[in-house]
Amino acid sequence: MYENTYPNKRFQKTLEFLNKHIKAPSNILDLGVKNPFSEIMLNQGYEVTNTNGEDLDEQFEMIKKNFKVVTAFEIFEHLLNPYTILKNIEADKLVASVPLNLWFSKAYRSKTDMRDRHYHEFEDWQFDWLLEKSGWEIKDRLKWTNPVNKIGIRPILRQFTPRYYAVYAERK
Repeated sequence: MYENTYPNKRFQKTLEFLNKHIKAPSNILDLGVKNPFSEIMLNQGYEVTNTNGEDLDEQFEMIKKNFKVVTAFEIFEHLLNPYTILKNIEADKLVASVPLNLWFSKAYRSKTDMRDRHYHEFEDWQFDWLLEKSGWEIKDRLKWTNPVNKIGIRPILRQFTPRYYAVYAERK
């Protein structure tokens, strides 16, 4: 369906993981503004509502609305306090993914967009702990790599070092 390139591989893996646990036409709150993956979910038959670009560290009323499922794909690393969001989500199911901390690469930081930075890049056990502490029980996990077509030591390491981590969790 998608090529093995960024972001296509990420989209394919994320969609397969979502489809495995959440069946369309589920009513989903997708944390973050409308994006290419929200469109993919809509095209797959999901009913998707996105947050409106509000600062989720400060304004999280949207997560208290009546949704069965919350998705959060590469959003928690941008928040100063993802615990508060996770603790206050009222949905029963969560599908989320985060970029993993890579020992050979610094955290992502855009020099032009103050909001496009990673405050956190997690190790898998840290994200698990955050979910469990905030009241979620992890039911399934998936990790995958993000190869790049460049030459060098880091591109070689990206061939076999997982970059993304997805979880399916249910409220305890």
